[in-house]
Order: sequence, then C-alpha cells, then structure tokens
Amino acid sequence: MDVLTQIQAVTFDVGGTLIEAHPSVGHVYAEVAARHGWKGLCAETLTRRFKAAWGRHHPFQHSRSEWAQVVDETFCGLVNPPPSRSFFPELFERFAQPDAWRVFDDVFPALDRLASSGLKLGIISNWDERLRPLLHRLKLDTFFEVVVVSWEVGFGKPSPIIYEQALRKLALAPPAVLHVGDDPELDVSAARDAGLQARLLSRGSAGALDDHIHSLKDLRELLQPARPRATTPGSVF
Repeated sequence: MDVLTQIQAVTFDVGGTLIEAHPSVGHVYAEVAARHGWKGLCAETLTRRFKAAWGRHHPFQHSRSEWAQVVDETFCGLVNPPPSRSFFPELFERFAQPDAWRVFDDVFPALDRLASSGLKLGIISNWDERLRPLLHRLKLDTFFEVVVVSWEVGFGKPSPIIYEQALRKLALAPPAVLHVGDDPELDVSAARDAGLQARLLSRGSAGALDDHIHSLKDLRELLQPARPRATTPGSVF
C-alpha cells in the first residue's frame, strides 16, 4: 500500500462510510408503515425500490420535499394515500434517531487513532438538518473539528464548493487533506478535482488497489505518523 505524506487532516463522508441504516432502509420503512396499518411489507423489496427511487433524484438537494418524493416513489402502489399525505413526517423523524443507524465496526478505533496522532478530522457530507444532532446522538461529533453539510452550504458533492468550504474551515491547502468515502464520483473524483487527496472505501471488496482501502483501519498503514502540531511563540509554559 502506498503511503501518503504531508497529510494534516482527514475528512470523511458519512452515509456508507461511517454509518449505515440499521437493519436497512427497507426495515425502517416497513416498521413505520406497519404502525400506520400497512403490515407485512417486504423490507428487501422496499430497500430495492428506495435505491431505484434515490437513483432517479440526482442531483439531490436533501430538502424535505425531495425526501417526500423519494419515499412516495418507494411506496408507490403499496400504500394509499401516499406517505407524503400520511406517515412521511414520522418516517423523516425516525431517521434522526440513533437506533435507525449502525456505526461501522472500524470507525471508532480508526477515529481514536487518527485524533491521537495530531491530525485534524472533518466531515464533508451530502445530508440535511438532521446530521449534526445525529452525529451527537451516535457519539461521533466530538472527533471532528469541522463538519460541512450540503444542506447548510447550499452545494453538495460533487460541487467543488463544499470541498472549498471544508478547506477554509480547516485552514489547509488542498494537498494536505485526505478525503475518504464510499462513492467513486462524489468522494474520489470530486475531491481530487478540488485538489484534495482521496481514497475510496470499499468494504468487503478484494484486491489491492492504490486508490482503495478496504477498512478505515487501513488508514493506519496509509498515513505516516503525523508530526505534533507546532506551538506558537509564548504557548509553551
């Protein structure tokens, strides 16, 4: 594995990188629908329909109305009236709760080590207003000095603007920042177009590729130990 040098900060995508829906998107959808009288819906079918609906809505601005459209398309023909006129508000709130998500097993060990090495850590995520409270509830927020959310910036990945916002907050030049995520276009190509270094996280895949890592634990070998942050004159007692 190649070793990166001069990296002073690591930024992360969130969904699919740090956390995933638990047990799945379809399970959560079916759970909420059942409370509104629509019992027995297949979780696997709902997950498949969600992915198809999600794929038809790009670029996606993460507004509440856009989420309602995706949910309506997922349940189209399965419930009546559509969720946007019934249980969508409860479903939207359900995904703000920590038990609707699972933190991947490699996340906390990797963040602990990176934070203790002197690196700055950040998040660059296409998400909405639920992200910051969710990170707090999942006990992830304390690791990150910078959190940049598309909903707040007004631009999402792959726009370079969201990466530029993160660089300004980190006060670092692009080559000093490594971005890690699970999407080849949004997290790798877009980050590199903005001047950052990037690696694709592909859990469960086989083979060694220079621009892939198979676990966040791989960052330990990929990054050389960070130098201690320089102190400013007069800051040493």
